[in-house]
Amino acid sequence: MKRKLATTSRATAVVARLACAALPLVLVAAPHLSLAQATPPAQATPAKLAFDVATIKPAAPLDPQRLAADIQAGRMPKVGPEIGVSRATFTYMSLADLISYAWKVRNYQINGPDWLASERFDIEATIPEGAKKDDVALMLRSLLEDRFKLVAHQAQEEHKVLALVVGKSGPKMKESATAPQAFDPSSPLDPGERQVDDADGPVRMKINTDGTITMNMGARGTVVQKIDRQNMTLHLESNGVTMEGYARLLSTLFLQMGGATSRQVIDMTGLKGHYELDTELSIMDLLAEARAEGRVPQAGPPSGGAASNAMPAASTPEPAGGTSLLDAVEKLGLKLEDRKATVDRLVIDHVEKTPTDN
Repeated sequence: MKRKLATTSRATAVVARLACAALPLVLVAAPHLSLAQATPPAQATPAKLAFDVATIKPAAPLDPQRLAADIQAGRMPKVGPEIGVSRATFTYMSLADLISYAWKVRNYQINGPDWLASERFDIEATIPEGAKKDDVALMLRSLLEDRFKLVAHQAQEEHKVLALVVGKSGPKMKESATAPQAFDPSSPLDPGERQVDDADGPVRMKINTDGTITMNMGARGTVVQKIDRQNMTLHLESNGVTMEGYARLLSTLFLQMGGATSRQVIDMTGLKGHYELDTELSIMDLLAEARAEGRVPQAGPPSGGAASNAMPAASTPEPAGGTSLLDAVEKLGLKLEDRKATVDRLVIDHVEKTPTDN
């Protein structure tokens, strides 16, 4: 009985980690955003923008039971950025996530210490009257520079990547019958729906009555995510997604399982269509693959410790279904190859682990 409870607890912790990953996953099908596009040249940078008032606090550990209850009740968990007319909140976000939002880069483009992905914070800020919504990222950047003494510069560096290429037998994917349609970001939201303004366009998220999460990215396609806690599987049903978007999805999965040192997946298939992709992945296999490359520890702290979202030990048997990430890619007639490529990076020159006082 004790072993069964321990197994359930570890499974819940994994589910909580993946549920928190829902917000990054909505951004994976966005078109490529280079650092040159994300940040204007130095001579064009306007006067420094800043929040009127901002407080930064260490984020409390997530309550997996409450998180599961929110999802079952059809409520979006309060995790990630939420931008209003006069107020901005950033909830349970790692410093890497905050940097990603402020500089408009992907987490795997950040070259900095590993702890950027583990230290999490809650930020509440007041937006100056008359400020534009697009100014919030620059305000957050100023806050990080002031309070964390963050200094960074842009660079292009050669790094090991995983290239997404077509397998020997050719692609085995179904093209979408119609191209996905954009939606008006100013149109009313459906009940229970939440809109996230990504750098590449708005994304609308909703928890459905069956517990699945629909992420509508407009012209960039739709992804429906479902976590099966009993079989420990992650089911992703995508419609109208490009291969560049699928590579971004794979990068995000590696990132969520492995932290800041995860490998970037780059689309080198040459395929230009929109596809329907139905994939069921084993959560435990995702964790095992991450551990094999040293991206997550071999075991988490004892149950009930401060790190309530720690991953279960690699040697602990768990109920599992689905397939490994590599097998799922191969079933689509694709494969991942180790290569080197020149990629855009945001290099962190200096950052403090603890912010200055509010």
